[in-house]
Amino acid sequence: MASSHLANATFLPFVSLAALFSAAAAAAGPSLTAAGPYLTAATSLPAQAQVIDSAKFASVASVPPPNEYNGTTVWVPPGVSRQELKDRPFLVFDPDFLEVIGHEPKLAIIAETEKDPLFHEAVVWVPATDHVFFAQNAGSPAAGTGLLKSAIVQKVSVKEALQVASGNKTGHVKIDTVTSHPPVINPNGGTNYKGNILFAGEGMGNKTASALYSVNPLPPHNATILINNFYGRQFNSLNDIGINPRNSHIYFTDPLYGYFQDFRPAPALPVQVYRLDPKTMAVTVVASEFDQANGITFSPDGKHVYITDTGANHGFYGYDASRPATIYRFDVAQDGTFENRKTFAFADNGVPDGVHCDSNGNVYAGCGDGIHVWNPSGKLLGKIFTDGPAANFQFVGDGRMIICAETRLYMALIGAKAAPIN
Repeated sequence: MASSHLANATFLPFVSLAALFSAAAAAAGPSLTAAGPYLTAATSLPAQAQVIDSAKFASVASVPPPNEYNGTTVWVPPGVSRQELKDRPFLVFDPDFLEVIGHEPKLAIIAETEKDPLFHEAVVWVPATDHVFFAQNAGSPAAGTGLLKSAIVQKVSVKEALQVASGNKTGHVKIDTVTSHPPVINPNGGTNYKGNILFAGEGMGNKTASALYSVNPLPPHNATILINNFYGRQFNSLNDIGINPRNSHIYFTDPLYGYFQDFRPAPALPVQVYRLDPKTMAVTVVASEFDQANGITFSPDGKHVYITDTGANHGFYGYDASRPATIYRFDVAQDGTFENRKTFAFADNGVPDGVHCDSNGNVYAGCGDGIHVWNPSGKLLGKIFTDGPAANFQFVGDGRMIICAETRLYMALIGAKAAPIN
């Protein structure tokens, strides 16, 4: 999604740390410490962070009419420039976010393109080589991908990314194209699995079915198609993949984005979430009744699964803000089935696309203005502002994150630890 802006929007006023927490500190008295539920006014704020006080914009003089919101709008608060938000991109909505970002968080662009959205989805870190893989946007007019040619998979060295992000190396990271055999057709989602990378390929036209691929992360990148049909019917356009840490079963979402971007035919299946048993290769439906099921991830203990519904975004068919931009949480039974569906969060900007957890169970989602972070109860802790949509991202070890923002590739250095890789 391309960025647009409301020049007169009233949103996210910038306030100092002292203004937000000094009243709470005074009320709490001498027992208040930095380790408690609030922070004292004396607590230092990281250089790249700023505090957002929700009370300051609960009631505003003028609210833009609904027709001015198109899902791609990045709202810039009055009195703060867009550059200031980019200079201090860690937006603290709750004191607990300071633990997430750590003492010296940093966000740096490590690669960028002029128009081609090379940095889109399928962000997978391979610890054995310390490379991170990612996929180009399939179906993007700027890329020319979808029906005429497949989106590509690329990779960068995390070691080199750290050098660029820390200022120890000038320029951008070197980007290598990864060609698997057979190729993954229009890759979108990805995850680690038993030493390989699983990619969700959206397919192409009528004849190239959407499929799950297992790809060797090492040359020659030999690939195997794990599944490409549901009892003889083509999937719509497989989108994202999650691994249940308790049984290693493979779960994947199947929305209609290939159809919405004109490189897949009209659907022959509902929008659903599937489970693949790698021992028997049996596939079953585990969840339905979504508008567009998109991202999927499990909590570190495997007791919960988070699924994003990006139904507000219908690709070439437009944006409908009355449709879901929602994260749902299910309880996961011991047998791997889902139960007790709950609304976990609603993205205030754009749609929540890729979703991941850290080691504490906090939930991160790529949204219209960056990465949003909630605690396990669904309270918004803060955001990593990227000045536009960040479709997906991934931890690349503890305290390190790669963020795909279409034409920009970021590295974030934070305090949170990565959830275990299954």
